[in-house]
Amino acid sequence: MQRISSQMNNNNTQSNLRLQESRLNRANNQIGSQHRIQQLRDDPIAAGHLVRYQSYLGRVNQFEKNALTLSDQFSLREGYMTDSLDIMQRVRELAVTGANGIYTKEDMSNMATEVDELLKALVQNANAVGADGNSIFAGTNTKATAFDIEMGNVEGSGVPLIQNVRYNGNIESNLVEVDEGKYLQNDNVGIKTFWAENQQLFGARDASAWQASSNNTISVDGVQIQINQGDNIHAVVAKINNSGAAVKASVDPVRNALNLETTDARQLWLSDVSGSTLQELGIIKDSSQLPPYNLGDGTRVSGGSMFDTVIALRNALLSGDRESIGGRVLGSLDQGIDSLVTRIAKSGSEYERAQLNATRSSKLALDVTQMVSREGDLDFTKAITDMKMLDYTNQATLSQAGKMYNSTLLNYMR
Repeated sequence: MQRISSQMNNNNTQSNLRLQESRLNRANNQIGSQHRIQQLRDDPIAAGHLVRYQSYLGRVNQFEKNALTLSDQFSLREGYMTDSLDIMQRVRELAVTGANGIYTKEDMSNMATEVDELLKALVQNANAVGADGNSIFAGTNTKATAFDIEMGNVEGSGVPLIQNVRYNGNIESNLVEVDEGKYLQNDNVGIKTFWAENQQLFGARDASAWQASSNNTISVDGVQIQINQGDNIHAVVAKINNSGAAVKASVDPVRNALNLETTDARQLWLSDVSGSTLQELGIIKDSSQLPPYNLGDGTRVSGGSMFDTVIALRNALLSGDRESIGGRVLGSLDQGIDSLVTRIAKSGSEYERAQLNATRSSKLALDVTQMVSREGDLDFTKAITDMKMLDYTNQATLSQAGKMYNSTLLNYMR
């Protein structure tokens, strides 16, 4: 039941005017922002979908950006690796030339000069820095120079030459997300890329009576392995072989010592995470020494880097040792070239996969954008029509209100 009074018509008119102004303002805001939903209560279900779609679209765009960034890094890295392969091919040509026995010692010394320059170029590639200022082949230690060089006197040369090249990075790699829960590995470990031969370590300590005195953890090539109290040398060997690390362990049948060998060309990275298992087995020194140059004094090592091979060739040319060049050095060069070709093929495959992920993310972003548009974008034709109708209604209401209350103060001044 509604009470009739002199204020009823005025109140109803004012209420309807405020309601019409609110609707007109909402229509203006929709057109101005180009979004249908201004508040969650406008369409709760569509608003919920819209929030999820926009969140997913942001992640998809980031996935595409990650994949493209990886593609750039893979392409840059492959360029330096390809140039290094050309250097190694030229070094091999000089090795074959120097081993044929028809050149004089002076000729071989001249060849050594070129080999030394090629060695410097190889080290330069290994220490390459990307556009962001990060070392390309230093693992995740990107702010450090990947390889340090040690100069010294070499027989047959009157000036100091490179005697040793030491790795200054680490063996860790970054995982970059390119899809929901899917990652690409950015492996920039220099002691894999520039290593020539499978490395072998031969322990010198008899471990036939050794047993772990407590629970320890060792790290073999970046893989942590749990050693339990009471484990003997055979248990350690089995755990290393079953760990998934690219390392094969065995017990020397004569000396009963622990032997380790990589399954591909790389330098072994060993450490005691907790306890002293590897130290007790005589493989490494105490924990104050950092890998990969923490091997025990009695541990024998076989297998070197490409730098070691080129240095050995240069020194053999300077000394006129044709026998070493045609045997051990040439064989090591071939292994280094094969290893580098494998790394280049792997890098090219990673580049193609990153490109595929970027292309897929780009197409997916278009689909998700269409879903966002369907839920949240404004139908301009309908919105403009509705706004015109609301404006027309508001003008009509104002006109009627003016006719209903046309009395003014002047009416009482007659």
